[in-house]
Amino acid sequence: MAHHKSAKKRIRQTVRRTAVNRARVSRIRTYLKKVELAIESGDKEQAVAAFRAAEPELARGVNKGVVHRNTMARRLSRLSARIKAMSA
Repeated sequence: MAHHKSAKKRIRQTVRRTAVNRARVSRIRTYLKKVELAIESGDKEQAVAAFRAAEPELARGVNKGVVHRNTMARRLSRLSARIKAMSA
């Protein structure tokens, strides 16, 4: 247990920051899932729309430091390739 005032404050900050980061990661996963479902449904227009909505959210996650930039670049690249491969 923390005994110093500064250590207690760090604990409070960590709890708050963790909650924010978990929400951010959860939101990113939701956007990715929407794109995945659109691809699986076979509707290219819906997939493109979901992908465009997901891109800024993923970029925000990178800027805020909750996910690594190469991880997001890889995921976006793979999703984009799958959307381009769809026939329509």
